[in-house]
Amino acid sequence: MICVVRVRGRIGLREDVKEALRMLHLTRVNHCIITNNTLALHKVKDYVTWGPVSTETIAELIEKRGKLAGNRPITQEFLKEHGFEDFLSLARALEDGAKLEDIKPVFRLSPPRKGYEGTKRSFVEGGSLGKRDNMDELIRRMI
Repeated sequence: MICVVRVRGRIGLREDVKEALRMLHLTRVNHCIITNNTLALHKVKDYVTWGPVSTETIAELIEKRGKLAGNRPITQEFLKEHGFEDFLSLARALEDGAKLEDIKPVFRLSPPRKGYEGTKRSFVEGGSLGKRDNMDELIRRMI
């Protein structure tokens, strides 16, 4: 699974990039989605960062920041209702391709502790944009 986090704001966005971010549900800074599709990310690479994450990080993200329709938190009762013992089993099911319509696709995160490395350069150049290897570490700093 791949986590995508929006790093930059909306000032100066081209209309096609704005539409791509809207389709990815990344409407604000520090919003995060979980996806397997990396094709659309090359259009928005100058505004987001993404990378592979572990199942444990996905479970922690769902537990602490996941919301149901109506902006309600995901509870143990919801998990039992849908046949999951805990958040880790839900994360494994999502990795295997299960889709749950009740869970909102976007996670609203805090800014990372100790900040971003830089919001105008790619990760390879020492910044925060584009594909990165240590996405687990960034997500845990933002939860």
